[in-house]
Amino acid sequence: MKKIVMTLAFALTVAYANAQTEKSSTAYNKWSVELGGGVNKPQRPMSSNYFTSTPSPWVGDLGVRYMFNNKFGLKADFGYNSFTGKNNSIDFDSKYYRADLQAVANLGRIMNFESWTKTFGLLGHAGFGLAQLENKDLHVKDRMGNFIAGVTGQVRLSDRFALTGDFTTILNASQDATFDGATTADSRGFTGILFNGTVGLQVYLGKNAKHADWTVISESQDLTELQNKLNELETLVANKPTEVIVEKIVAAVPVVAVPQKDVVKEMINDQYYSVYFDFNKSTPIENSTAAIDVVLTYLRKNPSASLDIIGHADQVGKAEYNNKLSNTRAKNVKTILEKAGIESSRLNTVAAGSDNSIDKDPAEARRLARRVTFNVR
Repeated sequence: MKKIVMTLAFALTVAYANAQTEKSSTAYNKWSVELGGGVNKPQRPMSSNYFTSTPSPWVGDLGVRYMFNNKFGLKADFGYNSFTGKNNSIDFDSKYYRADLQAVANLGRIMNFESWTKTFGLLGHAGFGLAQLENKDLHVKDRMGNFIAGVTGQVRLSDRFALTGDFTTILNASQDATFDGATTADSRGFTGILFNGTVGLQVYLGKNAKHADWTVISESQDLTELQNKLNELETLVANKPTEVIVEKIVAAVPVVAVPQKDVVKEMINDQYYSVYFDFNKSTPIENSTAAIDVVLTYLRKNPSASLDIIGHADQVGKAEYNNKLSNTRAKNVKTILEKAGIESSRLNTVAAGSDNSIDKDPAEARRLARRVTFNVR
């Protein structure tokens, strides 16, 4: 039966992952308006004796972005570039206009920037669009397609504004004229190359406090609704005294009754649900509240059950101090359950001290050691 429950849990996980965008749509803002300006460098094609400064003004960019979740989205943006001859170049004045649709990846969330900063972010973007190069003096009007890709650094100013710095590369396809407009490029592939560098401002729109760019969705938050569904399933299974299995090998084979196991109890005792702590802390981290809720629900539905609350610590520090810390962690979890209405007589705390079964060298392993586990009796 335990395998059946875990299989159903896996199926629910897949379903909820596919529906993540819909579930979290009200948790944060999704829309933003982005404005930037800066410098550019048309790399090629250029006619002989025509060139621009490195870099040269000007670039303007206006975009509207929509995030499906806190990691991926789409944006439509419109750009303007001005190319003029500088220094010893033959004089020219060309304009470049473009419109692009781009996919956006929040690299800051994907790479877990939140583990070291809440101020800096990073976006990646890439897509396709249409562009037009114009030189009115030379009567040039060249339409082309383009591929655009770049990275955008972010500095969070507030929940509504972020300062940006962007570097973008644009590849033009079917560019018939050089950027200066003086000669024919005679190329059909993605041979036109243009670099843009801008600074700008992102304005976040919506009624929620934060935008998707700065929203961290932990694993426990992602699976909270999944756990609720799983708990309902486990409760239904646990409340049945027996499960009937019928095998129709031949006619008149008798029905076999198999005693039903307490699935929720097994999962708690097998440490499917544990409460975790930060280094040298005795207060559970926010993401561990779901495990306490599972244990609390079980104790309420099974008033004859009692519980061992077992505190652990990592191997950093002296053994005496870690014993004391593990005991404090267990008592704090006991207090939470008592305040939720569970009688103290049903709760027993155990100080397990340093967990020597987990390697103390990797930081991630030490995080797993700093925990409280449960044993239902």
